[in-house]
Amino acid sequence: MQPWPDLSLAAWRETYATLLLYAQIVGKIRLALTPRMNEWWNVPLYLTTRGLTTSPMPYRDRTVSIDFDFIEHQLLIQDSDGRSRTLPLVARPVCDFYREVFAHLAAMDVHVEINVTPQECPVSAGFVHDVEHCSYDPGHAHRVWEVLRRVEPVFQIFRSQFRGKCSPVHFWWGTFDLAVSRYNGRRAPVRKGLVERVAYDEEVISLGFWPGDPWTGATEAAFYSYTAPAPAGVEGQRVRPAAGFFSDKLKEFLLPYDDVRRSPDPAKAILEFAQSTYEAGTTLAGWDTAALVYP
Repeated sequence: MQPWPDLSLAAWRETYATLLLYAQIVGKIRLALTPRMNEWWNVPLYLTTRGLTTSPMPYRDRTVSIDFDFIEHQLLIQDSDGRSRTLPLVARPVCDFYREVFAHLAAMDVHVEINVTPQECPVSAGFVHDVEHCSYDPGHAHRVWEVLRRVEPVFQIFRSQFRGKCSPVHFWWGTFDLAVSRYNGRRAPVRKGLVERVAYDEEVISLGFWPGDPWTGATEAAFYSYTAPAPAGVEGQRVRPAAGFFSDKLKEFLLPYDDVRRSPDPAKAILEFAQSTYEAGTTLAGWDTAALVYP
């Protein structure tokens, strides 16, 4: 078995930041074309054997999809009438990527408008004006996808053990993380703001993988888990494996990716973290775990 790749932020922060903004542009197209679902499940992208996809999106009497290919390093736009367009994934400013994506869509008679302001990140320039973020290293883009494609089936195993309402294993383009969420069916206190009000309208425990913070470099790649609403005392719970800990800064459990990739069995380490943090949250929040487990 090949070792899991190194994702040290110092080596690929610039590519990461640019790729995150590319993904936001594609993700916002999906957001614009799909009907809103509970917990925003119409928003994320999904893993493929070559990269990331919007999955089919309705457009008039057709369906359209947009795929990132991190093997051939291209963006592929296709529709149900057999038309397709490709855009090479190369180092180019975000504004140029935005312009070319929408030019290809227009050539396929797909006309859509998106909010051009980046979300969930400190970038102030809109996509149409962003010339600062312009890096794309194919090796680094392929490497992060290699990690995501290894994590995704492990998350699927964890998802398969739950009988209750559970999200797909999906990729949130706003924060560039892969996640799966379990719900107990109880309504949660109403939050302020449309995004959080929809995302957290039920009690939830989420598991995810995040490549770290590309903007400050302060947080390296890690697995995370949180319970929302957070029950009192959750920060004091001990989780497995030993490298897992509760981050006072992020208010969630973290397991550094480097500890996972260096372990004898990375998948086992991820599942231990997933299960132990789930147990920590459900115990304190009073979930009926016996009714929710799937044998």
